[in-house]
This record gives sequence, structure tokens and C-alpha cells, in this order.
Amino acid sequence: MKKIINAPEAYVDEMLQGIYAAHSDQVKYVNDDLRCYCTAKKKDGKVAIVTGGGTGHLPLFLGYVGEGLLDGCGVGGVFQSPSAEQIYNVSKEVEAGAGILYLYGNYTGDIMNFDMAAEMLEMDDIETRSIVGADDVNSNANPDTRRGVAGIFFMYKCAGAKAAQMGTLDEVLAAAQKAKDNTRTVGFALTPCIIPEVGHANFTLGENEMAMGMGIHGEPGIWNGPIKTADELAKESLETLLGDMPLSAGEEICLLINGLGATSIEELYILYNSVRKELEAKGVKIYRSFVGEYATSMEMAGASISICRMVDDEMKAQIDLPVKTPFITQA
Repeated sequence: MKKIINAPEAYVDEMLQGIYAAHSDQVKYVNDDLRCYCTAKKKDGKVAIVTGGGTGHLPLFLGYVGEGLLDGCGVGGVFQSPSAEQIYNVSKEVEAGAGILYLYGNYTGDIMNFDMAAEMLEMDDIETRSIVGADDVNSNANPDTRRGVAGIFFMYKCAGAKAAQMGTLDEVLAAAQKAKDNTRTVGFALTPCIIPEVGHANFTLGENEMAMGMGIHGEPGIWNGPIKTADELAKESLETLLGDMPLSAGEEICLLINGLGATSIEELYILYNSVRKELEAKGVKIYRSFVGEYATSMEMAGASISICRMVDDEMKAQIDLPVKTPFITQA
């Protein structure tokens, strides 16, 4: 294992110490718990949006806490859920009088702990709503049980924008739901990653082998086989995406090409160009593009492709709203 660390067991907390030290004007922690990650710029009367999940996916999840996006994040260990108590403490800190939306990935441990935190808030007479990202098409035929991956970015953007515009709790939930209903993702891995406290790869791929549909925690995909070209991956991925969410010529989408941690930006733009050509051939228009690392898996090589259908001008305005976090700035 080759990593720039001090001790594997200190990986998460020392990472968090570095973030707080570098960005103390934007984020803070509460109750002496580094893993209770909150905005330093609370706004009275605004719906608070709280997320959470395991470490190892930056900028997901905590990287989306900031202006125009989220208000707090429960931080778990590497690929582990945050505790219900941490989620509750974050929620109590960022709640600003208009209720809380829980918005996170569709994973069993997260669901259990967010539900427990919501029950604790209910006893404090703090209103909550919950919604999970579930955009990974290849993870399950049933949309309700799909994994939440990079496409949650669009849910963050739309819900965050509505909250920044002082929408009600139900309006913020509706914005997140609209983004969820219109977002799909397909991903593929070229290499495994190494969890620091484990010290070895979490799965195995051959030298010239890739995995289509591999999850961001190493969950099995739909096939392992020889590495395909960017054009081939774009074609197969779009067949899957559009097979699940058909688009007509003239419709507009946002396109997100996401790197999983060890794929160069150059390769992501090659993939973007391949996807763009496929979409143009089908008459689908790209309203806005996002290329980079939005939901990673430690140092896994690979990428994901997300499309979010723009169903109205309100959604476009939400996507366009400026945001600023320690990890993401959109003017």
C-alpha cells in the first residue's frame, strides 16, 4: 500500500483536520466531533439540507457542503455509514427554523441511521423529510433499490438552489425529487482501490480487464471483460441509460462525466467527446456539461456517465445557480 498517510487508523480524522484548517471560513465541526461537518455560514429561515456517507468518495459527500448547496454532513469511516448520533448533532447545528431535508445515497446503513436521526428530531419538534439518490441503472432493474452514485450531484444542485431561494421544505423536497426522477448513471471500473485500514485491494481485475457496472464500494458489476475504447463505452453506456430513460430528439440534458479517483482529466474529456457524439447523433442537446471528479472511490480508475433531463426552465435555473464549497465552485 502506497499512500501519503501517518497511520491507517487516523486516515479519516487527519483528513478532516486538514480540511477544517484549510477552510475554516467555510466549514466547521460541532460537539468536539470532527465527523459532524457543518457549514460556517448558517442562514436563518432557510431549509437545511443534510447529507452523509462514508469517507473515500470526495467530493461526495462532505464536499457539497457550502453556499448554494448543502448545510451539513455526517462523515463515516472509509466506505462506512455515519452514526445516527452524528447525523442528529449535525442536524441540530444547521437547523435554521424551516425544517431539514435528508438527502443521501441509497445504502442500507445510511437509511437506517438517517431514519433514526429523523425520529430523534421528531421528538425535538423539528420537521424532516428524506430522499435518497438511486441513479445507478446497472445496479438493479428496480429503480427503488438502485445505488446512489454521481447522479446525486444533480439532486444536490436542484434542492440546494431551491433552499437558497428560501423555498419551503416541501418545495425543496420536490426539487430533489424532480432531479432524481430525471437522472440516470452508468459507471465502470478499470482498477480496484485500497482501503487504508485493510491495506490491500478490495477486488481483483486482470491487467487488461475492466468491470462494467462496478459499484463505488467494489460491488459487482454486470460484466468483466477486455477494456473497451471510449467510443465503445459511450455507445454501450448510452444504450443502457436511454433504454431506462428514453429521450426524444430535441430534448435537453445536463451531462456529467465523473472520474472515480485515478482517471486523468484528459481521459475524461476523451470520454466526454465520445458521449457527445453519440448524443448529437440522436438529436439530444446538451444544456450544460460537468467533467471532473464528483463522486470517487479512493484511487479506483474508471468513470461514470450521468445524464439529467432538463424538464423545465426552473430546473435549468437551479442547475445554473452559483455555488461555492471548499471543493466545488460554480460561478
